[in-house]
Amino acid sequence: MSSSSFIQPRTPLPKLQLFLILLIQVTEPITAEVIYPFIIGAVRNTGITCGDEKKTGYYAGVIESMFFLSECCTVYYWGRLSDIYGRRTILLIGPLGLTLAMLGFGLSKTFLALVIFRALQGIFNGNIGVSKTVMAEITDSTNMADAFTMIPIMWSFGSTVGPALGGILANPATQWPQLFGKFVFFRDFPYFLACAAAGLLAFVAFALSCIGLKESSPTFKNQKMKNVTSFDESEPLLQDDETQSNYGSSTSSGKTTGEHTQPLGAWELLTGDLWIVLLNYGLLSFTDMSYFVLIPLVYSSSISIGGLGLSPYQVGLILGIFAFLNGFWNLFVLTKILKKLGPRKMYIISYSSFLVIFPLLWILRDVAHLAGGVNVLVWILLVCQLLAAAFINTAYNSMSLLVVQIAPPNALGSVNGLAQMTASGTRGLAPLFASSLFSLSLESRIASGHLVDIVLIVVSALGLFCSFQLPKHGFQV
Repeated sequence: MSSSSFIQPRTPLPKLQLFLILLIQVTEPITAEVIYPFIIGAVRNTGITCGDEKKTGYYAGVIESMFFLSECCTVYYWGRLSDIYGRRTILLIGPLGLTLAMLGFGLSKTFLALVIFRALQGIFNGNIGVSKTVMAEITDSTNMADAFTMIPIMWSFGSTVGPALGGILANPATQWPQLFGKFVFFRDFPYFLACAAAGLLAFVAFALSCIGLKESSPTFKNQKMKNVTSFDESEPLLQDDETQSNYGSSTSSGKTTGEHTQPLGAWELLTGDLWIVLLNYGLLSFTDMSYFVLIPLVYSSSISIGGLGLSPYQVGLILGIFAFLNGFWNLFVLTKILKKLGPRKMYIISYSSFLVIFPLLWILRDVAHLAGGVNVLVWILLVCQLLAAAFINTAYNSMSLLVVQIAPPNALGSVNGLAQMTASGTRGLAPLFASSLFSLSLESRIASGHLVDIVLIVVSALGLFCSFQLPKHGFQV
């Protein structure tokens, strides 16, 4: 039989379910990144730095880290609960809790309150791994790559909306005096409007998902069918032509999907290949988050101490425009390359961009310091740095496909939970590490204030080395 006879026609994507899952996913970057344009000001307003600008990075790093550390502590359990109780209920809890946490953050006036509500945001974002599990379950080998390609695009969209909301809506009484200047509330709580806007988007995701989101776990769908039909227990509920294949989806196994088997434990899942994939996922998340935390610090710190001296509005605008254009770049260019090269090769190429990003951050800071301001050369270097950063989302897309590939059929939620826990854990460490190292670099003047750049270049080189250890058995995209 010729190989061409095995080629399957592409299955149409389930548009409504995919839309709802992506809507839930987009709340993570929006709520995670909305604070970045104003986090420096929010920390200073608490008075915890006692007016010392160089200490701001330490405290900002604590707040930024709490989101991902708390997500790390809960994400595996969200995934395991979804294997036991189904996906839909777990997914609905997240955006509702996230709405309340964002409102609380906007009303916080002390450093401790900021930390607590930031941690709650991470907890309710912990079900993000479950959403990836659902994407694997509602697709098959012919359309899964297309569905997972939407993840970085939605992240780019969220990264556009989040910083834009934070930059435009922060300090509304000052930025928009004709509209908000007369409201004492917005002077007392200058960041509430931005946080409330992000919370509103999370609530919209919750409301729409309540109406349209369906259960995707084959175990629970089939169990429900058995409860309302008289099918023979030995007869599989899904025939072969309905069964998804490849990509490690939970219906790709030869086992009957209606059988409610006990999910594997964490240690049972940690095979050699999974260890390597998780190591790379952790390094990617750590390096990416370190970079993203440095951006507002470098961009907004004064030129005299090693920054660019940009305003929160400028920082939000730059990040928003970049994220918007980055979405199109990933959709129309990098996605096609991913399908041609496969996730492993594409991941290696994409991750190597960090060895361009961090040296450029070093150079543009020095150029701005020598010029005494942000001149044309600084803007050119900044654009080049952002162009290199356009590959980061594709690295995440490639990694998501690799994770789904190695997941056992009856533990897809747990494996995605482990992967998300690894990513969240390293993302949680990265802000504290990078921002503290940035502050230490400025205070000690080690390597002329570039200790943070040197360390992250070394980390990037280590990550690139580890990327070559990824398993070579890959997808047919």
